Amino acid sequence: MFETVLFPIDQSRQALETAGKALELAQTHDSRLLLLSVVEPERPGMGDSDSVAALLQRTQTEVQQMGVPCEVIERQGKPAFVICDVADELNVDVIVMGTRGVNLQQDSQSTAARVIQLAPCPVLVVP
Repeated sequence: MFETVLFPIDQSRQALETAGKALELAQTHDSRLLLLSVVEPERPGMGDSDSVAALLQRTQTEVQQMGVPCEVIERQGKPAFVICDVADELNVDVIVMGTRGVNLQQDSQSTAARVIQLAPCPVLVVP
């Protein structure tokens, strides 16, 4: 059902907690997992490229050791737009992402809320 799962990842606690759900979904459906890191160039201090690259590499290695095919994608731009663009470009079947404890109905500018509004595929939001 889900051949390709897109998991936008950053260094937040929520993303790391959501990783288990993305991996579980990929394992259950024998899916390919795409790890996506989006860096906003105008937001310095939100994790340098070396630490983001290390996180992606570590996560990719762990996922592959569990037998799930995994690819890493790094992009720059506004996260919600880049996530949706990548999902569209790569014909992703589902996007799995966490929230930062926000109420998606009240905070329509959160990344998760924007992805839900713009995504070309289903979005699984893990609280």
